[in-house]
Amino acid sequence: MTQVGEGHETTADEGGPVLTFGAPTAGEVLAERYQLEEHVNNDSAGRQVWRGIDVILRRAVAVVLRHPGGDSATEMLQAAVAASRVIHPNLVGVYDAIDEEQRAYVVREWVDGESLRDLVAGEGPFDPARAIAIAHSVADALTAVHATGMVHGNVHPGSVLIADDGRVVLADARADSADTVEGDVRAVGGILYFSLTGHWPHAEVGRSALTDATRDSAGNPAAPRQVRAGVPAYLDDLTMDLLDRRVAAPASDALTAELGRLDAAAEDEEFEDVGPLRFVQGNASSGEPAKSTPKILIGVAALVVIAVIGLVFGIRAINNTGNTDNTAGGNDSVTAPATDGGDDDGAVTPLPEPKKIKLTGDMVRLVDAPPGDRSDADEAKLTVDGDMETGWSTQTFRNYPNFGNTKDGMGILINLGEPRSLSEVQVTTSAPGVTMDVRTGTSDPGNSSNGDKKLLEQFKSLSDEKPEKSTGTTWIYTGFEPAQKYQYVLVFLTELPPSEEGSGYKVTVNEIELSGY
Repeated sequence: MTQVGEGHETTADEGGPVLTFGAPTAGEVLAERYQLEEHVNNDSAGRQVWRGIDVILRRAVAVVLRHPGGDSATEMLQAAVAASRVIHPNLVGVYDAIDEEQRAYVVREWVDGESLRDLVAGEGPFDPARAIAIAHSVADALTAVHATGMVHGNVHPGSVLIADDGRVVLADARADSADTVEGDVRAVGGILYFSLTGHWPHAEVGRSALTDATRDSAGNPAAPRQVRAGVPAYLDDLTMDLLDRRVAAPASDALTAELGRLDAAAEDEEFEDVGPLRFVQGNASSGEPAKSTPKILIGVAALVVIAVIGLVFGIRAINNTGNTDNTAGGNDSVTAPATDGGDDDGAVTPLPEPKKIKLTGDMVRLVDAPPGDRSDADEAKLTVDGDMETGWSTQTFRNYPNFGNTKDGMGILINLGEPRSLSEVQVTTSAPGVTMDVRTGTSDPGNSSNGDKKLLEQFKSLSDEKPEKSTGTTWIYTGFEPAQKYQYVLVFLTELPPSEEGSGYKVTVNEIELSGY
């Protein structure tokens, strides 16, 4: 229920709670529903934040009040209404927005925990792994916001909440006409900087609330590695690039994918091996590529040098073994012999052009992670019928994109009948924003719920990185090993985009195409 511009007042004669205007008090019930329990604090905009109880649903809520209401509260209420339409596990849920003229208030999810600002103030700067995980969650939340055409406009350590169970949530969207998607993205750099150093590099939030960064004579903040020890060079570069307006900011989904890659590397403490930036940094206004930091350029140059050296040695090795049998020792590689007819001229026969593999309905089946009911099984064949107007449609899942947090995911298993060398999988979906990966195994345990359970235990993802959301309706995977053959290929979905109806998460997989040699 979202009520904007509608007053609520009940008198004692009516038998309901008495609502008084002016300063709120503990025990007061707003809109005949939200009972104020405790004044927690005031936010950065001077609004009172209360812990309350929804007396109808009997759940804790946060109530954000401001005085007065009316026209001066329009921005806050409109932002709340817009935010209520975006459902994401890293966004605070917005339940209600009410204007009583003398005051206005927004009712949202209560999060048991602390703000990032208070946590860092109490514990000190975080280790790199924790800082990355927090920034990754914030970026993922912003990706969901930006996908609707909205801007958050209020990303700072006070609006990032860390729940007691470790969940990271972004609260209090409050964008105005001056806020931009780029500003949101650069604020993620500020979250990284604050988590690593305990200092805030931006000037938008009051200095009384946050400790300012150490700055040079030009006003630029010192890099995290200059402030403290133990910050990996690559994380330092990424943080400073996001803060540097001379470096074009990535899109929020690209930043989310990059932080996800770092998050996965952090689990294994392999920061120094993550390689150069994976997102494209282009200047949208000029069309010219943006300048990046010298360290990143040096890293890319080093990789190019290594690649050239490897190519030279590879060609020499091929020339030296041109008259040997390439299949010795049972090597079942698809690479052609190095020379033709024993002519030692260094020529290398290229791989044949990959061809599309004909897939039929009897070669595919649905895989539904327990406790799924496999009710969509009959639609699996529609993903290989060559018709982009048909497909397998998932059910609509509520609250969370990961199938409503009810199961690990769903997918389509392809059985090629015999092992084959593959080059790519192409998946066409009804909407972007699908998280999926390709998995393989050696057998199909059976077309049943129990078979699906065993299959998901046995099959391994071909990607070493955390799966990324698709940025368009066509998703392509090209990571097959040329020297390996595959018979069973599983395209597995783990997160869904918002449904067109806006009432949950859902997608249609229209077509799956497989190419090989």
